[in-house]
Amino acid sequence: MKSTFRFSFLIIALFLLSFCNNESTSTSVSTSNNGSAKIQVQVIGQNGGQAGLIATYADQNYRIDTASIDHEGRFTFTKSDGYPSGAYYVMLPNRKYFQILLDKGQKFSMTTQLTNLTGSMAISGNKDNELLFENLRFEQEMQPHFNEIAQRLPGLSASSSEYMDLKNRENELVNQRKNHLNKLYDSSPNGFFTMFKKAGQNPDLKEVYLSDGSVDFQKQLTYYRQEFWDNVDFSDIRLIRTPVVFNKLKRYFNELTVQQPDSIKISTKDLMDKVPEGSDYYKFFTNWVALNYEPTKTTLMDSEAIYVFMVQNYINHEKAFWADSVQVFGLQQRAHEMAASLIGLKGPNVTSTDPYGKSQSIYDISAPYIIVYLYNPTCDHCIEETPKLVNFYRQWKPKGVEVYAIAIDTDDQSWKGFINKNDMDWINVHDPSNKSIYAKYFVDNTPEVYVLNPERTIIGKNLKVGQIETIINKDKNNR
Repeated sequence: MKSTFRFSFLIIALFLLSFCNNESTSTSVSTSNNGSAKIQVQVIGQNGGQAGLIATYADQNYRIDTASIDHEGRFTFTKSDGYPSGAYYVMLPNRKYFQILLDKGQKFSMTTQLTNLTGSMAISGNKDNELLFENLRFEQEMQPHFNEIAQRLPGLSASSSEYMDLKNRENELVNQRKNHLNKLYDSSPNGFFTMFKKAGQNPDLKEVYLSDGSVDFQKQLTYYRQEFWDNVDFSDIRLIRTPVVFNKLKRYFNELTVQQPDSIKISTKDLMDKVPEGSDYYKFFTNWVALNYEPTKTTLMDSEAIYVFMVQNYINHEKAFWADSVQVFGLQQRAHEMAASLIGLKGPNVTSTDPYGKSQSIYDISAPYIIVYLYNPTCDHCIEETPKLVNFYRQWKPKGVEVYAIAIDTDDQSWKGFINKNDMDWINVHDPSNKSIYAKYFVDNTPEVYVLNPERTIIGKNLKVGQIETIINKDKNNR
């Protein structure tokens, strides 16, 4: 594998990550406007050591403070201007921990037992954490019942009475959970706990049926995905400093979105349309999607389509408020280089020079299917894949396949020597300046394989030689 003349995706990843990291760093030292903080804790059974206060920002956890624990398990976190509102973890020396919520009113006390941190927790002076631990204790009691049902259901027939009894029991438990939460919400309708817990709730599955009476799972998923973010208030910056937003983000893309570029782009647009421009949510979601589908780190075919979509629509001079103009220009330029060679677009024409000094153009080729092969004679993977492509070509040339091979970042002697060594008797071209392919067929690492169909539409890219036959046959079968 050989990187081409374009700058590495690593630069882009570092660029995007820097803004996520800068945010969490700035958050950790920002003024909270919550007044002074004095959080007194006693963990009975913990004798000495250091306790850490661990903050959350989007997908990152970072230590924001430490406190010494005395021999009776007492320690205090103090800060003159308070801590930023959000969800935190109190980390003990033995890797045990418990969660707390911090918002307005950061002077309170907590007492618990090391052997049962949640069950024995007593809070004095803070409503959000009183409700938090009441909820945690409830969930601790309910979880064994849910676990038992989850273990028994898979082995039962859906038509059996035992299965129906367990499903009814499960529905009862879900209703108990909803009633429990509604009671807590009513006791503090505007509290941080209520906003935090509501944001983490998932929508109910709608009962949508097909004409034969069976469940329409596709519509059910569509409605579920559309309502997935309804309980998240994107004007509430506190929520991005909790695990809720990141956990929902991962599920939204990894479980509720089909892993192909068009679906990912639709899900991204649906989400970004809900988010205020100029907000921390806008910045985090933009960076996360761009990094999560960064082309060199995903097996998704044509992940460049997502990159181009993100840069053109969200990482531009008007919207990328966290970036300077030079950085945005670099990303826009890279998107421009990729934009013409996305799957579903008509493959650009290339005219370049063959070993005999004659011009050869892709659009002059009459074969129904064209493989555009971009390689470098010294690249290890090119040396490995090229003989495989030669064998494939000899079998498929009579079936209507031609290869247009473009040598990149090499000299005339190396190029011609590689052709002769591998008996590459297809169309070979080389442009020492690379101008003939610039912003046409994007290649970050060689070899790169594109497949064009009879309409010269790009139907495959980022392929191994062994995958080409499948792509061509699929296109043939769709005709």
